[in-house]
Amino acid sequence: MTDITFAELSDRRRFGMLQYLVCLKGILVREGLRYLNQRERFISSLVRPLLWLFIFAAGFRQVLGVSIIPPYQTYVLYEVYITPGLCGMILLFSGMQSSLSMVYDREMGNMRTLLISPFPRWFLLVAKLLAGVAVSIIQVYVFLAIAWLWGVKAPVVGYALALPALFLSGLMLGALGMLLSSAIKQLENFAGVMNFVIFPMYFASAALYPLWRVQESSPLLYTICRLNPFTYAVELIRFSFYGRIEWTSLAVVIAFMLVFMGAAIVAYDPARGLMLRKQETGASQ
Repeated sequence: MTDITFAELSDRRRFGMLQYLVCLKGILVREGLRYLNQRERFISSLVRPLLWLFIFAAGFRQVLGVSIIPPYQTYVLYEVYITPGLCGMILLFSGMQSSLSMVYDREMGNMRTLLISPFPRWFLLVAKLLAGVAVSIIQVYVFLAIAWLWGVKAPVVGYALALPALFLSGLMLGALGMLLSSAIKQLENFAGVMNFVIFPMYFASAALYPLWRVQESSPLLYTICRLNPFTYAVELIRFSFYGRIEWTSLAVVIAFMLVFMGAAIVAYDPARGLMLRKQETGASQ
């Protein structure tokens, strides 16, 4: 065991930037090919936000018109207000779907093959997270293109300025999904956990209605929304479309991203993996 450890450490010392980039490219290509081969995943990622945009927003437009609040300079239609929240919805669901694929890969043995490679485990997890975020951002921009055709438009430059906000928010939500996947042992249990996490995060946020309206109706719900990291991801995306930075949201998103990612790396550490292998070996015997 000691000789293997020293050999792995020696291999890692010989890795240069090129080898790390090749590994990152391989993980990105694998996730991209999986995404292309799962067309229903692409369709399902768009059905939910388009349903809200085309049906619910049209029905709530007269009831939930939005007054002049930052970053808007004038009154906006309800569908304009919820578009950043729907972008966050795509990132949230995509992050959970990526973590679902990790649970599946772990059951099939593919994840174990990846994690026992000589590359540092933290790098492999970050690379997989980056691959998932890249796929989710593509989904967001496809949704924004459809919304543009529907007449829901932001400033043209805002679509480029929103990219860093989408990336950081995707990293935070993907890291949360990765952390959840480390605690789920069976694929069948993941759907319940997803519903327990996704829907409270989405509905108890600023994605569907301004927080000042929530505060008027329920101070307790307002407090919950303020404690919800998804609220800050949505606000970061919302302000970025208009070329502004909401500094509190930026700080909160980065902080939670580091916390979730650090916890996921610890949860996937080699010691825990060794214990799981021992348990599986004992169960099979």
